[in-house]
Amino acid sequence: MEPTDAGREVYTACRAILETLSNLDVALADLKGLKRGRLRLGVITTAKYVAPELLGEFAGLYPGIDVALKVTNRDRIIERISSNEDDLYVVGSIEDLENEVVTVPFAPNPLVVVARADHPLVGERHVPIKRLGEEQLLLREPGSGIRDAFLKLLAANAVTPRVRMQLGSNEAIKHAIVGGLGISVLSLHSLVLESCGGRLALLDIQGFPIERRWNLAYPRNRDLSLVAKTFLEFAVESEPRICAQLESAREAFRTHCPV
Repeated sequence: MEPTDAGREVYTACRAILETLSNLDVALADLKGLKRGRLRLGVITTAKYVAPELLGEFAGLYPGIDVALKVTNRDRIIERISSNEDDLYVVGSIEDLENEVVTVPFAPNPLVVVARADHPLVGERHVPIKRLGEEQLLLREPGSGIRDAFLKLLAANAVTPRVRMQLGSNEAIKHAIVGGLGISVLSLHSLVLESCGGRLALLDIQGFPIERRWNLAYPRNRDLSLVAKTFLEFAVESEPRICAQLESAREAFRTHCPV
C-alpha cells in the first residue's frame, strides 16, 4: 500500500505539528532544570551491550527524567535520524550522514576475532591475517558496520573470505561459534558476559583488534535539550570506566584461554 499525494501532505503536516509540540515540551522541561524531562535514545543493535547500562546509571542520577531506548539496525537508525525521532543516537560510523549530523566519540569499540575455546589457533601468538582465509567465517548481515570493517581489512590484506553463514545478530553468531560452525569478528562489548570463562576464546590475529569508536550523534540543525546535553557529557565522562570494563574482559579471556 502506498499513500496518496494528499496522504503524504497530511503526514508531513502532522509530523511538523508533533515535532513543534515535542520541542515545546522539552523547552518547558529545560526551564525546570533536570528535575523533570525526557531523553529518547536511538541505539544501533551492537551498542545494546553498552547503552542500557549507561542509560541506567544516568537515570539513577536523575530519577525525574523519563528515558526511552530504541534498539534497531543501522538502516533504521539512519531513518530515525532523518526524521528527528530521538534526542541522541549511539552509532559507530555513519559516513552517509557525516555532513548532516554532529558526532561525539564517547567509548572504544574494539573488534576481535572469536573462536570456540578448543580451536587449534587458541594460544597461538601473532597469527598472520592470511590464516583467516583458511577458516570458515560467520558474518553479520550486509549493512553491518562490523561486517564492513572486517571485510575491508581482509581486502586490504588480499585475503579472500570463506563465508559459511550470514547471521542477523551477535547472539546467533556466538551460538554458531559454540556449535563449531566457524569463527567470527565481534565487538568486545558483546563478549563481556562471556569473559568469565566458558566456550569462547579470543584469537591473536595480526591486524586485530580493529579499533573503532562509539559515537553519540544528533542532527546539525537540531538544538539539544538540557537533558540531552547532560547525558552527552555524562557519556563522555564515562569512558575511563568503560575502558576498564573492556580491559577486565580481555584479562579474563587471557586467564581462561591464554592469547
